[in-house]
Amino acid sequence: MALLTLALLIDRLVGDPDWLWRRFPHPVVWFGWIINGFDKWRARKSRPRRDFVLGSLLLVAFGALALVFIPTLNRLPSEIAAGVELFLLITLIAQKSLSDHVRRVADALDQSLAEGRKAVGMIVGRDVTMTDESGIARAAIESLAENTSDGVVAPVFWYAVGGLPGLVFYKMINTADSMVGHRTHAHEWFGKLVARVDDFMNWVPARLTAVLVWIVSFSSGPKGRKFWLVVRRNAPKHRSPNAGWPEAAFAVMLGMALGGPRRYGNEEVDGVWLNPDGDKALDSGSIRRALILYWRLCNLLIALVGLATLVAFLNG
Repeated sequence: MALLTLALLIDRLVGDPDWLWRRFPHPVVWFGWIINGFDKWRARKSRPRRDFVLGSLLLVAFGALALVFIPTLNRLPSEIAAGVELFLLITLIAQKSLSDHVRRVADALDQSLAEGRKAVGMIVGRDVTMTDESGIARAAIESLAENTSDGVVAPVFWYAVGGLPGLVFYKMINTADSMVGHRTHAHEWFGKLVARVDDFMNWVPARLTAVLVWIVSFSSGPKGRKFWLVVRRNAPKHRSPNAGWPEAAFAVMLGMALGGPRRYGNEEVDGVWLNPDGDKALDSGSIRRALILYWRLCNLLIALVGLATLVAFLNG
C-alpha cells in the first residue's frame, strides 16, 4: 500500500508523463492492440457462437497477461521491481489526466460554443455537433463523474484487492468494454462476456464513489438520508448498472440535473434525468465546480490509502 500512496501523490501532482507517451505507446494502447487483434480474428468469420468463444478467449488472455507480472517482477532486483510497479500505478490511475481533459472543456467553452463542442467531443462518444452550452457542460460533468469511478476509484480498489495483476486485469477489461462491450450487431456476442465482467468489476467501485462523494460534501451538501434517497432513486434509472451511481451522486451534491436526451450518431437517445429537480442551465463554471468536488474526493482517497498504509506499517 505504500507504493499505492506514493503513486497517488505523484499522479495527483504531476500526472501522466505526456512527453513519454508521445514517443512510446501507452500501456492502454497495448491493451487496445490485443483487443483489436481478437476483433479482426472474429470478423473473418463472424457467427454468434464463435464470437462468444473468442470473447471468452480474450478474457483468458487478459488473465494470463495480468498474472505474468508476478513471476516477471519477482525475477527483477527488488528496487527495480518496485520502480516498475510504481510507474505502472502512476500510469494506470488517471487522477490528473482526467481533470486536465475535463478542464480543457471548461476553458474551451469560455472561448466559444464551437471550441466547447470540439473539446467535449474528445472525451465523450455522443454526437455533440448540435449541443448547446448546457449540454456541453453536462456531458463533461457526466464524463468526469463516471471516470472518477472507472479511472480512479476502481483501479485503486482492484490494486488493493489483487495487487498489480488485479489492476492490470481491470484496466484490460475496462478498455475492452469501451471498445467492444457495446450492444452493436458486430459485437453483440463477442463483447457480451467482457461487458458482464466489466459490470461486475465496477459494481463496488461505482457505489464506493458515491459514498466518497457524500463524505467529502457532508458539511455542505444534502445530508445523509436525503442524499441517499435521491441517489438510490435515480441511479438505477441509468442505462448502465454502475455509471448511474457516481453520476447521480455528483448531480445531487452539485445541485445539477445530469443525463437527459443525447445523440449517438444518427440515433437519438431519450435518456432519463438524474436529479431532475436540479439546475439544467449549466456552463463552464458548473464544470469547475464539479472539478472542485472531484479533487476533494481524490484527496480523501489519498488520505484513506495513506491511513491504511500507516496502520499496516504500525501493525507490521
